[in-house]
Amino acid sequence: MILDSLMSRARASIAKRRHYNRLVAEIDSFSSRDLADMRADRSEMLYQVHKQIYG
Repeated sequence: MILDSLMSRARASIAKRRHYNRLVAEIDSFSSRDLADMRADRSEMLYQVHKQIYG
């Protein structure tokens, strides 16, 4: 019972980290020109991604 709970929390944590890393890689792939075209700020996007994934 305790082991199952621990394993499910570990799996959820790993899934969150993978999702976060995927989104960060996508944001990092944008050039400065791409960001300017979108009128976006890289640091704000990274902040929002972290907030979305981890609360």
